[in-house]
Formats: sequence, C-alpha cells, structure tokens
Amino acid sequence: MAKQKTMTLLEFQKKFSTEKACQEHLFTIRWPNGFVCPKCGHTEYFNIKSRHLFQCKNCNHQASVTAGTIMEKTQLPLVKWFWAMFLMGEDKRGCSALYLSKQLGVAYSTAWAISHKIRTAMGTRDTMYLLEGVIELDDAFFGGTRKGSKRGRGTDKTAVLVGLSLDICGKPLFAKMSAVENVKGKTITEFAKDNIKSGSFISSDGYKSYNKLCGEGCSHEGKDFDPENDPDHLKWLHIVVSNAKAFILGTYHGLDSLHIQSYLDEFCFRFNRRFFGTQLFNRIVNACAFSCPISYSELIR
Repeated sequence: MAKQKTMTLLEFQKKFSTEKACQEHLFTIRWPNGFVCPKCGHTEYFNIKSRHLFQCKNCNHQASVTAGTIMEKTQLPLVKWFWAMFLMGEDKRGCSALYLSKQLGVAYSTAWAISHKIRTAMGTRDTMYLLEGVIELDDAFFGGTRKGSKRGRGTDKTAVLVGLSLDICGKPLFAKMSAVENVKGKTITEFAKDNIKSGSFISSDGYKSYNKLCGEGCSHEGKDFDPENDPDHLKWLHIVVSNAKAFILGTYHGLDSLHIQSYLDEFCFRFNRRFFGTQLFNRIVNACAFSCPISYSELIR
C-alpha cells in the first residue's frame, strides 16, 4: 500500500467535520481515478445529489459510497463512522464499545456493532498478506478458566495458533493469530497453508502435532521450549502473545470464545502497522472501504 498521510486529532477535526467531507474522502478512496460502476465497469455516471447516489449512464445501476463496504446500508452518519475509526486507531490500547458509545452519543449496541464491523475489516485486510521467511509458530490459550480446570494444552480456554515472521535480524515483522478448535496436526497444517508462504522456515516447540508440518512446502524445526538454556527460542512470539493478552485484558477485560477472533484481528492489525503511528486512521478507512458488508445477525452468531 502507498504511504498514507498522517492524521492528528486537530487535522481530523478540521478535515472531517461534515458529512459531505467524509463522503468525498470515501469516494476518493474507492474510486481514485473516478467512479467505476460496480456492475458493468462503465465510468460515466449521473450524480444524484439529493439521494447521495451515483447512477451509471450505461446500465443505470445506482451505487452509493458505502455500497459494498463494511458500512453498507448504515443508518449512522459517516461522520460518526469516521470518528469511530479514528478513536479505535488513535490509542494503541484500543477502545471499548462502552467508550465509543459515550463519545459518539449512540446506543451501546450500535457502538458494539460498529467496533466489530471495523475489526472484521481489519481481519479481512490482513488476509491479503502471508507470513514468509523465518516463522515462529506456537499455540496459546486465551480467556478465563473454570475453577479446578487444567492448564496448558489441557485447558478449557480458547486455543489460538500464532504465527510470527522475523526479519534478517531476528526482529518481528508480521503476526497472524487464529482461534481454533484444537491444536491437532491437521489444524496446524491448515493454518500453515492459509497463512504461511511456501518455502518458509518454521520454528516451533517440540509438541508432536507440529511434526505434521514436514512435507507441507515449508522446512520445519521443532524443539522443546527451554528458556534457561535457549532463551531466544520463540522469544518474540511469546512476547507478542503476552502483549495480546494484556491488550485484551486491559481494554476489554476478557472476552468470550464467540468473538475472540475479532479482538485477535484488531491486535494483529495494530501490531502489523505499529510503526505507522498517525497514519493508522487512513489505513483503517481503507480496510473498511474494501471489506464486504456484514450484518448484525452475522456478528452475533
């Protein structure tokens, strides 16, 4: 993606104070070279200003700036959508639905739906990228446990597979996290196929399920985790997992297994763009502009 412009709070307030300004910005993001009909690809159109629609001169299809985006059919002003995106990107700790509800002046259920739709767009955006090169891969467990339940891989917490690519200096580049039913070999190989580029080198712990990675297009080395004698083994991955747990616990005070993937997607989106600072707002807008619509009923099931 091309470098995005920085966006401070004062700049944001000045630029996006009206509905028209937000619509024009979204139009520019979706159609940087001018309107293109989503149905037939024609570029000439009528601007129906009274209804905020664009009608194709070729097939008469009508589209709005939000059609086909995560904001499709929204009843909420774009100004509030933009504020939600800015607030979610402005603080690295994220912001809760309760906080959004108070700041935007909307019902809690509305704020909850907005934040989850934005997280969905974040997750969709990161599916465009694959981990490659040297990859650290391990499993972690998120959420609370019932009293007396087991720890580690026998726990009733939510299992999460975590992949982290490293640069040539051994520093973290890009992270992916996926909530899974179990950490069996089949599940691990499916995660690798979906998220890791063929030809990469995967480093994991000595758990036997990771041996299934052999012969899946990547080289693999698994060895038991021994922090005293080999402190660098999976070091960065464990730091990232620790940060993810602190992020979820600190801002959202824990979460249920139904929506854990959504919060993991938000954490990874932020982590993968941690050096972009005040550019994050524009990257969130881009993610929302090119993410397919999702209904409230789909979010809660």
